[in-house]
Amino acid sequence: MLGKLSFIMLDTTQLRTFAAVVREGSFEAAARSLHVTPSAVSQRIKALEQAVGQVLVRRTKPCGATDAGRPLLRLAGQVALLEREALDAARPAVGGPVPTRVTVVANGDSLGTWFVGALARLPTELALLFDVRRDDEHHTAELVRDGTAMAAVTAQREAVQGCRVERLGAMRYVALAEAGFAARHFPDGLTEAALASAPAMAFDRKDQLQQRFARTVTRRRLDPPIHYVPSFDGFNEAVRLGLGWGMVPERIARADIAAGRCVDLGAGRHLDRPLYWQHWRVDSTTLDALTAAVRAVAGAELR
Repeated sequence: MLGKLSFIMLDTTQLRTFAAVVREGSFEAAARSLHVTPSAVSQRIKALEQAVGQVLVRRTKPCGATDAGRPLLRLAGQVALLEREALDAARPAVGGPVPTRVTVVANGDSLGTWFVGALARLPTELALLFDVRRDDEHHTAELVRDGTAMAAVTAQREAVQGCRVERLGAMRYVALAEAGFAARHFPDGLTEAALASAPAMAFDRKDQLQQRFARTVTRRRLDPPIHYVPSFDGFNEAVRLGLGWGMVPERIARADIAAGRCVDLGAGRHLDRPLYWQHWRVDSTTLDALTAAVRAVAGAELR
């Protein structure tokens, strides 16, 4: 089987169509984005699956890549990126460069504080269009692994297969609470009883920062009541309004503490979350420029 696979010549049109199906979520939407018929999309996917000898697309709503399809999804993205750069270099642009779609993923706190500033540093002549995804920092690398994104801000320090990784720095969090909330729920400070009963904030079910902080204080796993607010601004505003306490980036918390709106429950205790940059291991002008911008802004903003 390995000998046969080594002679397979992958069709770039089929790879592009495969990527479109996963990106758009259905054969019909992929057909619209590629300006072909759904039948043509179906035929291309069938031909690619026959060539590889594996089912590559999960026929669900939305469609997704199977385990066998994920390496090809990453390859499709890399081929599209390198094709675009090669064409731009080989011929003069008529009416300006054709925009390149760049899909990246970062955790919500990076998006809300420093990451967008890195994107804004990129030269306009690169003509980049960003598709920015948000996920918990412990899960962002999965989108690079399966080929959905070409780069990610992640808590994973081990390089994903086919990727490079470098440390960016650490984001510091403090336990923040509205002053009245702190007086009601933490009259004696960060006691185990208070941490177990006081309502806490979280982005979503993946967000475990609050529980991790409580564990550093009490050395026990606690199960406090939790409000879920899946928005950077909404999360921080909920803390300011006294809905619950939460781990807030130091940069954001500093102003609220100085204004007297909120208090630092930890009084010097904090959590430092190391962050890393994972990106495809390809020689790409776009990726080089993106990495340089991320490295520069993270160096100034993170610890």
